[in-house]
Amino acid sequence: MIKKLLLITAFLAATILNAQSHKRSKIEHIVVVYMENRSFDNLFYGFKGADNAKTPKKPYVKQIDENGSEYKSLPMGEAALAAGIPDGLPNQPFLIDGYISQDAMMPDLVHRFYQNIEQINDGKNDGFVRVSDAKGLSMGYHDASRTALWRYAKEYTLCDNFFAAAFGGSFLNHQWLIAARTPKFTDANLSKISKYELSADGKVLRDGVLTPDDYAVNTIQPFSMPYKAKHEDNETRLPAQTHDTIGDRLSNKGVSWAWYSGGYDEAMSGRGKEVNYQYHHNPFAYFKNYGVGTDGRAHLKDEKEFFAAIKNGSLPKVSFFKPAAADNQHPGYASLLAADKKIEEIVESIKKNKKIWKKSVIVITYDENGGLWDHVAPPLIDRWGVGTRIPAVVVSPFAKRSFIDHTVYDTTSILRFLEWRFELAPLSDRDKKANNLANTLKL
Repeated sequence: MIKKLLLITAFLAATILNAQSHKRSKIEHIVVVYMENRSFDNLFYGFKGADNAKTPKKPYVKQIDENGSEYKSLPMGEAALAAGIPDGLPNQPFLIDGYISQDAMMPDLVHRFYQNIEQINDGKNDGFVRVSDAKGLSMGYHDASRTALWRYAKEYTLCDNFFAAAFGGSFLNHQWLIAARTPKFTDANLSKISKYELSADGKVLRDGVLTPDDYAVNTIQPFSMPYKAKHEDNETRLPAQTHDTIGDRLSNKGVSWAWYSGGYDEAMSGRGKEVNYQYHHNPFAYFKNYGVGTDGRAHLKDEKEFFAAIKNGSLPKVSFFKPAAADNQHPGYASLLAADKKIEEIVESIKKNKKIWKKSVIVITYDENGGLWDHVAPPLIDRWGVGTRIPAVVVSPFAKRSFIDHTVYDTTSILRFLEWRFELAPLSDRDKKANNLANTLKL
């Protein structure tokens, strides 16, 4: 009897595994489009059915000043004032479009590691104005209802509980996208690399690139080319990292993949303008396995190769796409509409190749919030995050239609999805425990 039960159990387990394998195999291409520096509320204010600041599930607290009192009105930073946004707006979200058009560039805002922790303030999210050089600008939102991103969100799946993997800025969140961990800079020359100095209660006394225990959390250049010309001194760049990335996992399994960047070829040739290619937005360049002259470097490509691969049907199984600076929606050097056109170009190019489209999943998300406020408290998982809530839209013939997924995700959920699809080992405890984006699909 026991032997019979064991056989039945084994048969059922094999049946479930076969069913899972069949589901996974329907997906032949996964494309991750990684945009820049927007919070969920900044782009999806007013989206019907989603938890947004216009119709929040829970009331949010007002922004508070250094004394812990609510601001009577929003003070603005110098750049915001110069852009025509006045002091004295109510202490609440406001429409940026009334002052800055969507085809123009709003000013940049501070978006750094410990500053983001202070802004979140134990989940109250009441420190964004206080801990920002832009001040009240952090409370601004757009009416993005006519954008391609909203159109895709309405037609496919919008995730309204998707958070940046880590506190702070682009450099660190790109590292978490591919490796699910924070890189370390041991024995840094502190006359050339700055460390944070913190008060006993965790407030920033002195800004820095490294944590007090040597983890690199803010923008630093890669050791291997391309990097900013002014960082030719070896000691100012992060030593080449050797821990595993999702690229290593995919390559070891024989899964084709590439990281495509706008402006990459120009940057490698030395002809590119620095504003067009952001060096810290290419995370694989920080790793020994992908340095200049290695076999791995072949996985780092220019965006023109991405569109050529779509057209000729040679798109890898996994593609990461990073737009050039002017197309990535980063405040300070990219407009909302220019970046939205790039999103539309990517999606519609894939749709045009029906052979690729019918077996593809496109994940459109952002690296981090860029210093912009969001009303939903991020869950605290570990010392690194998660950071502020960001937009995420899943576009696919497999995606649940006109669906808002309230599941809690973070950037490492993308890794969890890739690991599930290609049966890969997790990179860290974070992606191992992350919720799988496969919930957005109907396979």
